[in-house]
Amino acid sequence: MEPIVIELRNFQHGSLPEGFRQMLIDVHDDAYADAMDDPFNQRFPWFVDHWSGMDDFTCVVAYDSEEPVGFAYGAPLAPGREWWRSTAYEPQNGYTSTYAVSELMVRPQWRKQGVSDQLHEELLKGRAEDLAVLLVDVTHPKVQALYQSWGYAKVGEQRPFADAPLLGVMVKNLRAVHA
Repeated sequence: MEPIVIELRNFQHGSLPEGFRQMLIDVHDDAYADAMDDPFNQRFPWFVDHWSGMDDFTCVVAYDSEEPVGFAYGAPLAPGREWWRSTAYEPQNGYTSTYAVSELMVRPQWRKQGVSDQLHEELLKGRAEDLAVLLVDVTHPKVQALYQSWGYAKVGEQRPFADAPLLGVMVKNLRAVHA
């Protein structure tokens, strides 16, 4: 199936439009409609506030006309706080600066049409960091396989919060992309 044509809009900390927070929450609530009884999913507004409050926060939102259909966001991680540090992973060539892809989601009606791929590529385009890292629920092997097809490798597992699912830590070398 050919990817649909969508408009991608980039946002960053300090220039977020009015209603931005609620828009992310609405997309999340639609994407996780079948799992909103999970307390971890109910805490999503806290995560939006946490990440969007970071000075280097970046976000890409996909629109079909004026309707937001998905988004991806993240920020660089502070040295020594990279998610892969909890694993046995050792970066090659001293590459350690890391961009965390914190969220990537697409509303159900627009899934399996290439939107997540477009969001991910746009989010990482031009990043100065050496590595990208993300966490994926280990009970979602299809999602993990998608990330592997984008160049990520699973390097370990962690549970960052007591009520979080067990998450696979996946790392991608961005230098190979920029070389």
